[in-house]
Amino acid sequence: MRSTGPVSRIGRSLVAVTATAAAGAVAALSLGVSPAAAAPTDMTAPRPGDSCTTADLGTRHPYIKTTEVSPTITHFKGWYVTEGTTGQQTVSTDTTTVIAVSVGLNDTIETSFAVEALSNVKATVGLDVKLEYTSTSKESNSVTWNLTQPGYYGFYKGTKKVTGTYGSLNCNRAQQDDGRWALEWTEGPGGGSFTTFTTLEEGAVRCQDSVPADSIMARAQALLDCGSAAVKADHPAGAVAQTVQQKPDRPAPHPAPTSGTSTEPPRATGHSARAALDCSAEAYKIAVPGKPLSWGAPLLADDGVRLRPSTIFSAHLDNWRLCNVTERNGVIEASLWNWGNGGCATIAEQNAATERALLMTVPCAEDDLQRFYIYRDVPGSSKIGVQNKYTGSMMGYDRYADGEFIRQYSSGRQDGTGTFDLTGV
Repeated sequence: MRSTGPVSRIGRSLVAVTATAAAGAVAALSLGVSPAAAAPTDMTAPRPGDSCTTADLGTRHPYIKTTEVSPTITHFKGWYVTEGTTGQQTVSTDTTTVIAVSVGLNDTIETSFAVEALSNVKATVGLDVKLEYTSTSKESNSVTWNLTQPGYYGFYKGTKKVTGTYGSLNCNRAQQDDGRWALEWTEGPGGGSFTTFTTLEEGAVRCQDSVPADSIMARAQALLDCGSAAVKADHPAGAVAQTVQQKPDRPAPHPAPTSGTSTEPPRATGHSARAALDCSAEAYKIAVPGKPLSWGAPLLADDGVRLRPSTIFSAHLDNWRLCNVTERNGVIEASLWNWGNGGCATIAEQNAATERALLMTVPCAEDDLQRFYIYRDVPGSSKIGVQNKYTGSMMGYDRYADGEFIRQYSSGRQDGTGTFDLTGV
């Protein structure tokens, strides 16, 4: 670890530390003079450019960028019905397509961000889509239908598959055309694709039936291969051999997700070599606004970063430096190096997808789990929100108390407890 003089880009975009001669107080991070814009008064999901408040600095929201709805057959069986075999029939269908609910790389849908994303999908497409993890392979494959006429039938189950892309909105300062600063919801890092589906419908359709175009029933009818000579020939009652287009697209069901949350502090992954960091000379406290507790790094490797009072006995465990700083579109990215224990803040790799996973410190390395985005209030305020680069989650805490852990939350803490003060020491 090496500490250099002030990094010029930090000086320009992040810090303007000024001494308060009368009180000898800690200098605050200088970020401007204009008040923050007011938050939207409606309860709709935020959109890029909407205003936000300082309490939103530690939060994020998904927004839906694109959607596509496609009728999809998930279970199918061709069945020939002769005179005398009409009436109620129960047919076991074959799985043709498996659709599993997912948001990004996470198919467990256990985080608030994923649930909110799917809720936004529901509102966008106007369909009652699944908002939790499930897959069409979990559905029973039997179809019971009352048949009144003989013919070649396709027994089917199907759904409307809804796919698309989403973005991540974070609250950050933005300069207006007239030079003023305001807080806005801006598209931040973190986005991806989603998949969900509507409730399955089932039925039976014949080649000669008139069905709505581009409907689930029409997709089933297309699988009947109505023009084949085998279908037109005499055929005993019962199942018809599958044609090429009726073969399952994905015969194996989607694996069931695993989940579990431990109340014990996770063990961080160690690194044998410490990365060489280009750190600013300034050290900072990451404190709860207007209150004495701030982020305190642990002395023990298996412990997490906690809210602690800052005293002469803190041994610099409450002092952090910003290292390898870059800035893009007004958002700072940096590693957080602790002066007291020499480690870098991180989320343990094995808990990266876990809601409320602890923030820890480990030997510094080139690792996106150790990189953080910093969202800032308007100039003149030291308030920030902190987001892990790899997980996309915001840092916050469950309650204000000495010894309370700093944790990650996929959507942040909506009560404002994810907004901190970054003040120079």
